[in-house]
Amino acid sequence: MKAAGRSVRARLRDRLAASDPGLLRLTAGLRTVGAIALTLAVLASLGSDVTHLVAGAMAAMVATFAIRERQRAAQAVTLALGLPVALVSVSLGAVLSERLVAGDVFFVVLIFCAVYGRRFGDRGTALGLIGFQVYFLALFVGASAADLPGLWAALTVAFAGSALVRFAVVPVTPAGVLERLRQAFRARLAQLVSAQLALLDAGPDEVDKALEDVREGNARLHETALMIQTRLEEGTPDQSTARLVQRRVADAEIAAERLGLLLLSARSAERADTLTLHLPGAPAPRIGRLPGPREATAVLRRDLLALRALVLRTGVAGTAVAQMRNRLLGYRDEENLPPASPAVRDVFRAVGEAARAVMGLRVALDGPQDESDDSPATTRSREELDAEDAAIDAGEEDGPEEPKGLRRPTTRAAVQVAVGSTLAIVGGELLSADRWYWAVLTCWIVFINTASTGEILVKGYRRLLGTVFGVVAGIVLAGLVGGHTLTAFVLVLVLIFAMFYTAPLSYTLMSFFVTAMLGLLYTLLHTYSWEVLVLRVEETALGAACGVVAAALVLPVNTDRRTNELLVTVLERLAEVTDAAVGQLSGGSTDDLLDRARELDQALGDLRAATQPLTHPVTPLRARRTTARYVVALLETCAYHARSLAATAELLPTHPSIAADPRLRGAAGRTVRNIGTIAARVADEDRAVPVETGPSIASLLGDGGTARYGHITDRVLRHLERLDEAVMGLARPLGVPVESPER
Repeated sequence: MKAAGRSVRARLRDRLAASDPGLLRLTAGLRTVGAIALTLAVLASLGSDVTHLVAGAMAAMVATFAIRERQRAAQAVTLALGLPVALVSVSLGAVLSERLVAGDVFFVVLIFCAVYGRRFGDRGTALGLIGFQVYFLALFVGASAADLPGLWAALTVAFAGSALVRFAVVPVTPAGVLERLRQAFRARLAQLVSAQLALLDAGPDEVDKALEDVREGNARLHETALMIQTRLEEGTPDQSTARLVQRRVADAEIAAERLGLLLLSARSAERADTLTLHLPGAPAPRIGRLPGPREATAVLRRDLLALRALVLRTGVAGTAVAQMRNRLLGYRDEENLPPASPAVRDVFRAVGEAARAVMGLRVALDGPQDESDDSPATTRSREELDAEDAAIDAGEEDGPEEPKGLRRPTTRAAVQVAVGSTLAIVGGELLSADRWYWAVLTCWIVFINTASTGEILVKGYRRLLGTVFGVVAGIVLAGLVGGHTLTAFVLVLVLIFAMFYTAPLSYTLMSFFVTAMLGLLYTLLHTYSWEVLVLRVEETALGAACGVVAAALVLPVNTDRRTNELLVTVLERLAEVTDAAVGQLSGGSTDDLLDRARELDQALGDLRAATQPLTHPVTPLRARRTTARYVVALLETCAYHARSLAATAELLPTHPSIAADPRLRGAAGRTVRNIGTIAARVADEDRAVPVETGPSIASLLGDGGTARYGHITDRVLRHLERLDEAVMGLARPLGVPVESPER
């Protein structure tokens, strides 16, 4: 019974780790709710009235979510600075509330400064956010100069409660977050292997669903890998350890994705296109039974189950685990490969490579392992990993020079949001002299984490949609709660937790919970009515419209222009990674390929976010939506092959099966030039330089090119050829002419 209970707990823990990597959403929700609950308890014990309880709750929420720095010392400094900022802001809000023109002018200036402060990093962002939100709080509770002593006390209690919860009740350290992200990576890796098992067994009617699960598994694993990379510097003791973990995470991700691709290819009647794994909704290729003897399918199923067990059994030793690991690693050395077709044997080799990546991940994350039961194949894999670890060397490069003046994103956004807020104040006061600030709040919010007019439009639409449904929920909850203050505050805490837990997943859901919570707060302040909630919707729509108008007319950043700029950045990073990897594989000097690959992934993530207005379901431009999705999917395919080339190139100094081939640079030169040509075309539409086509890369190497070094060189060539094909595929949707070779 105890073992079964532990197994259930382990499965639940893995599921939670996979659904919420690093437990970041859960921690944010618990911290905020804990800070609010503690503040309410202290204020209630002091006999504070409902107005001060509401002010304290809102201040505790702001003091908790505004601070995003990762180091505890920096968080403490920002929190300490935030309290005087909050006291000054609430004082000015109370004093200026009765001076219409002066109050409005100051609010606009405050908004400009709060947004401009983002250029000073996390601390500037946090202090600006605290200043704005606390000023809004003063307007929300109708503060006056006579209320200030009580409000100062409430804010002081709120900041103290936030500090206590942050540093004592729900402490979070960079190392702890990184450890939970590692657990999430393992859980998501195991989920991806499970999805690949389902793909192996899927019948003709189940293939599309199984392939979609594999796509989702790849995307989630990649998301967690990027999250780990952003936390490595703070969560590891030194640069060498950080680079080791980064390397092992990248190896495991690439090996798992490659295993899925080879499995799909083995089940396909013809070669599976890599794009199939990256284009959402792409139909599965024609699938049949896995070729070869049925026994091979049974063995492959057993080995995938064993691989999943190796991923999940962290820190578990024993003869059975060692035997599984030894058997899978033997496939790397062509040991015990079952009789099957070449495509199926490639899948078994990929299982061996994935097992090696999992072993490297365990060594990097858990330290030295028991080697007493190692087979010769396992010993060789360990020696390779040790040699790679010894070769790791950290290096840093200076970042690109930031734009200045109005070209700086923070300055441009500050001007835009100031203009939009001015419009929102004027329009909001025409709708309501008492609650005009809702329009300003919405205008402010739609500018957060957005960089183009299209992104602001989508965010405004989502906020309005969530607000409409939240109004309905607020009406229902207000009717159920009535005059029960304690019940209302408990429901407020539940809604706040839901708001923070769902915020990274859905902005619409977050807006829904915010609006429902505000309905309860209005009930507590005895200002609730149907008219107030309808006004909330009207002010939200007005604020979103003002934000869009300001973004479109004041220093506008057109969505097409921004996506083109980001597309050029992605192509430049792709060319850099490819050129550096091919250069190293050709015998050139070593380079920092992992950091280059990380920059490529980050650039691609920025592009993916920027294309949301183009790929949103409500966009009327269906052809553009299809094109944008296709281009992003092709770029994800290119990034996968570039990462794989970079990972293989980094093995070159230590792996006995890989040797430099000087012919690769010349053979892959066309691909790198084509990437540069496409980037130049996107940056300047008047350029008409065509991309080059020609014979396959394998044929450019001449006879015997693939036989010289075995299947490792085969893999390099496959990645180069697929990358070349994907780059050529980008030419058509981006309007780049194609030049056929002369005969």
